[in-house]
Amino acid sequence: AFFLEILVMQLKISKVVVVGDLYVGKTSLINRFCKDNFDRDYKATIGVDFEIERFEIIGIPYNLQIWDTAGQEKFKCIASAYYRGAEVIITVFDLADIQTLDHTKQWLEDALRENEPDSSFIFLVGTKKDLSDAVCERTELDAIRFANEMQAEYWSVSAKTGENVKEFFSRVAALAFEQSMIKELEKTAGHMAQIGAGNLISMLSFGFCMYFPCLQSEGLRKFFKQ
Repeated sequence: AFFLEILVMQLKISKVVVVGDLYVGKTSLINRFCKDNFDRDYKATIGVDFEIERFEIIGIPYNLQIWDTAGQEKFKCIASAYYRGAEVIITVFDLADIQTLDHTKQWLEDALRENEPDSSFIFLVGTKKDLSDAVCERTELDAIRFANEMQAEYWSVSAKTGENVKEFFSRVAALAFEQSMIKELEKTAGHMAQIGAGNLISMLSFGFCMYFPCLQSEGLRKFFKQ
């Protein structure tokens, strides 16, 4: 229990960056989730902005710091400085504009360049799902293919109606929380091993089985097998 308390104290915040073209609805998506509103009067993000959203996962307080980056070319240099340290990269496109989907690969490459390999969860998100028509349906088929190539998880959402927005960010939070937990376990285990705590892993494994049965994912199972 003592080690679990130390671990939980360190699980505070994960960084999420949202990238994509101008007008695809990045700010609207974030505002729908964080403020539960939809503003029809579009205002372009200048540089970067961020929101902090608080969660409680299995009784543990946890925060997502969600960075909203500008889609204009002239702000790319500013925004790229904020890509670093992203546990989650959300690449956004407009389902009604296939050209914005074509640009997602470059946005993702720019964000990944600022982070360590395999250190970030990747999501590809199509917005304006409420505009259901043949164009959107064709774009979505291409988006699923793009997501597979990017090794990203694909979601389609509507900031206007709220469809899938809460579910999407709950998924983001769950994966980021789990990844943070694994990282803290690795750091704690390494530190304790240096001072002779050879039974730490079995103790933590027992503790998580008792206290966090719903988080026994493949990632955590792999860690405890080490």
